[in-house]
Amino acid sequence: MFQGRLKVVSYKIADESLVEKGKEALYIAESKMPVTAKVIRERFSKEKPLEGIKIAGCLHVTKETGILVRTLQAGGAEVYLCGSNPLSTQDDVAAALVKEGINVFAWHGNTSEEFYWCIRKCLEAEPNILIDDGADLIVTAHKEFPELIELGKIFGCQEETTTGVKRFRAMEEHGALKVPLFPVNDARCKNQFDNELGTGQGILAAFIGMHILFAGKNVLIAGYGHCSSGMALRARGLGSNVTVTEVDPIKALQAKFAGYNVMPIAKALPHADIIFTATGCKNVFTKEHFPLLKDGVILGNLGHFDVEIPSKDLYEHAIEVKPLRKDVEELTFPDGRKVYLLAQGRLANLVLAEGHPSEIMDMSFALQSLISEYIMKNKDKLKPGIMKIPEHIDNEVGFLKLKSMGIEIDELTEEQYNYIHGYEEGT
Repeated sequence: MFQGRLKVVSYKIADESLVEKGKEALYIAESKMPVTAKVIRERFSKEKPLEGIKIAGCLHVTKETGILVRTLQAGGAEVYLCGSNPLSTQDDVAAALVKEGINVFAWHGNTSEEFYWCIRKCLEAEPNILIDDGADLIVTAHKEFPELIELGKIFGCQEETTTGVKRFRAMEEHGALKVPLFPVNDARCKNQFDNELGTGQGILAAFIGMHILFAGKNVLIAGYGHCSSGMALRARGLGSNVTVTEVDPIKALQAKFAGYNVMPIAKALPHADIIFTATGCKNVFTKEHFPLLKDGVILGNLGHFDVEIPSKDLYEHAIEVKPLRKDVEELTFPDGRKVYLLAQGRLANLVLAEGHPSEIMDMSFALQSLISEYIMKNKDKLKPGIMKIPEHIDNEVGFLKLKSMGIEIDELTEEQYNYIHGYEEGT
């Protein structure tokens, strides 16, 4: 590990010699993210809406995240960044961001202890806005840095993923959420694109190098939320026979009426050639289900935490664990059956590849840039608890994205506006 100081930048990264490679990656993302990288950044550079504050992000350190932190920095913020998953950091991007003056504490393959050390380093800087992916940064602030909250140094927070939003809703129900929290994941420009399209395409990214044919395979998708429904659609598009498992009756109906097989997981496992999970819950199947797993089955999780696939139990049950290639392992069971585990049960699309396409992340990070500005403008009015994403910000991002694509749409006439917002005109 290299650690030290570059000018006034604090950091701990894997390899500072990767700067040029990281610059190349950022260049690619920059050209695909015109809303965040051009429109918003140009305005931020002129207006400096984030002047004088510190922003800490616990995010996947990817080239797309690099575009977000560049924009926050252009707005005047001093930015601190740590990874939101031990295996998703792109070390070349981390090196390039340090060179640009971002305080980065992240490297690929850190341990659980190192992961939380990186989070603490960001919180020690006493940031004013926290941007989270999975809730670990904000939860750690509540547990270990309560003075930041009590002294009012944290103006507001953001959470960008379904798993994290669920944690914060639970905190709020128990009276434990002490900061204003914007669930960016609830924005239409986020969950209908980043989640559905990004994670949907993630099943392809997760299988880079596996060299298998999807056509004719039985693919089991656990869950049918925004993320998993996108995964099911892409798997079917590649010619797979898709089965969905669910615990929610309405989502199960949606999956059935979308044309998928729907059944309990115990009935689906014996036929599954490939299993994908993205439920936001733990132990989608358990060690009691191991006898049902088909010889040669491939296991991939695209949910945030490594708890959906019982990786620990799989390792303990296996009599041999053989690395096949980077982040792909062959586990041999006592009866000779083999299963193939991707990314140790972590986010397979981010570990084996580069995560969501830049075009999709443009909208998510545009939202986070504008929500950061909104927090600064309204910091004296915000109250602890989950805040509603301002509709005008969600719509603004949508309009800016359309404009960047050269697409125009209609506008409501005054008559139409009055009709849909009124009640007097009837049959």
